[in-house]
Order: sequence, then structure tokens, then C-alpha cells
Amino acid sequence: MKVYLDDIRDTPDGWVRVYTVPELQKLVQDSNITVISLDHDLGDGQPTGYDFLVWLEREVGEGRIPNPPRLEIHSANPVGRQNMARAIESIKLLTNRLSVLE
Repeated sequence: MKVYLDDIRDTPDGWVRVYTVPELQKLVQDSNITVISLDHDLGDGQPTGYDFLVWLEREVGEGRIPNPPRLEIHSANPVGRQNMARAIESIKLLTNRLSVLE
């Protein structure tokens, strides 16, 4: 399953749309997801795509999500995009390091 996190843009064909970080967290825990495309800004006062990645990194590090899906960014927010890219790199490094230990 391909999941698209965004509060405004149209959903690309073949993707499942979620509007909020809690929706996405539940899907990641309960479904077989192959790729997630993330927006950063999801509305005033709402957790961001970066907040999701911080959560995912913790879940990977604690072994609850040992094989995270491929992560992509479609955000237009330049600072948010940079922060998200760094978080994705950290998740990849953590996943690789943990897989070597198994």
C-alpha cells in the first residue's frame, strides 16, 4: 500500500490518503505499507510530517517497527523538507545498524 500524508493536495492515483499524523501512525502499525509520501505542514496546531518521522525513528529504535516503509517527501516547505530529509537519513542509518545486529 502507498500512503499519502497531506491536508490539501489531491491524492495521486493508486495512493491511500491520510490527513493527520495520528491516522498515519495507526496505518503504519496496522497495515503493510510499502511507501509513504509526506507533506510537512498539515494545518495550524497539527503535528507535522516531521513529527511523524520523529515518532517513526523512535519506533524503529525501540524495535516496534523494524522494517519501515520507503519514505518520500512532497512538501514545498524548504526548512521542513530539510529537517524531514535529515530524519529519513537517520531512520535509514538506524534501520541498517539494527539489521546488522540481528
